[in-house]
Amino acid sequence: MTTSTVPDPVSEHHHARVVVIGAGQAGLSVAWHLRRLGLEPGSELVVLDRAPSTGGAWQFRWEALRLGWAHRVHDLPGMSEMGLRFEDADRDRPARDVVGEYYRRFEEHHDLRVRRPVAVTAVTRGGRGLLVHISTEDGRQESIEADVVVNASGTWGTPFVPWYPGRDTFRGRQLDTTEYRSAAEFAGQDVMVVGGGTSAIGFLLELDGVARSTRWFTRRPVVWAGSSALDVESAVAAVAEQDRAARAGEVLPSIVSGTGVPVSPRIREGLDHCVLRDEPVFAALEPEGVRTRDGELVHADAIIWATGFRADLRHLAPLHLRTEHGGVAVVDGQSVDEPRLFLAGYGPQASTIGANRAGRRTARQVMGLLGAR
Repeated sequence: MTTSTVPDPVSEHHHARVVVIGAGQAGLSVAWHLRRLGLEPGSELVVLDRAPSTGGAWQFRWEALRLGWAHRVHDLPGMSEMGLRFEDADRDRPARDVVGEYYRRFEEHHDLRVRRPVAVTAVTRGGRGLLVHISTEDGRQESIEADVVVNASGTWGTPFVPWYPGRDTFRGRQLDTTEYRSAAEFAGQDVMVVGGGTSAIGFLLELDGVARSTRWFTRRPVVWAGSSALDVESAVAAVAEQDRAARAGEVLPSIVSGTGVPVSPRIREGLDHCVLRDEPVFAALEPEGVRTRDGELVHADAIIWATGFRADLRHLAPLHLRTEHGGVAVVDGQSVDEPRLFLAGYGPQASTIGANRAGRRTARQVMGLLGAR
């Protein structure tokens, strides 16, 4: 293996046995298990997070989103001993506030000593381990040499917006999921929502009665799960497909495309009132709107691209792990081409319950690797 370098000057150099990148569901789960297995947070175990506060990606979600509407958060390991359960959370508060508070209490109770906000600019090979290059809020450059790195950077930083003919000619507003703040911004407007996942559904439900009109375009017909809980067989099949793609180093497929969308009471109401009616994605964009596959020109003031995310692995680029198929080869959470690197919350671990279950296994694998060195 060749040693990669970064051009940025490094003013400080530290060492840790394990560095966890990301303090969302997957990162906190792994960190909690590593602490339980004997690593000391802040010295042997360093957890880095680029976000300004606790809550992972949830802290950035729109104010009107509530727990249980279309999204579900599973409890972190160790929350039960604190007497915390998301099932008991206040459904009248914004989900971002609830999750942020619960995660803050979790980090403090278990003394995980998360460093934030810290930007990981690159991970390179160096010395006997991996070098994690970071930039702090005050502009200082540091590097941490780690025996093992657990990447849990999630997807929020890399929203995916597909290209369609004429996309650059549209005169209205275009935004992705990370840029949505409130339905009030679209009062009296004709709004197109693109995407077949829970975020698109949430936007449509909130825009109902606020926007002048909405149209919902999806690449494939939406499959409704038929109940408020995921079908076990479908969920297992979707996770298996994620695992196959991860092992092959392919771009990961959508979880929702394999499981269907659970129908909560609020979603049922939207279906009954014809608020949630998907139609095939349009053929092209034009200055004033979108051109459907049937040739209809639909006026649009705004287009919301709720078209999903890609794994945020840009800081891992110096390791040259990207395969010819566009993904990273990962088996049981461990990089095939760089065994000192684990990817938590990636592929079959992407769901919140998957991240929790994989946290213990990843932590045990990490400790086994440390013991073998």
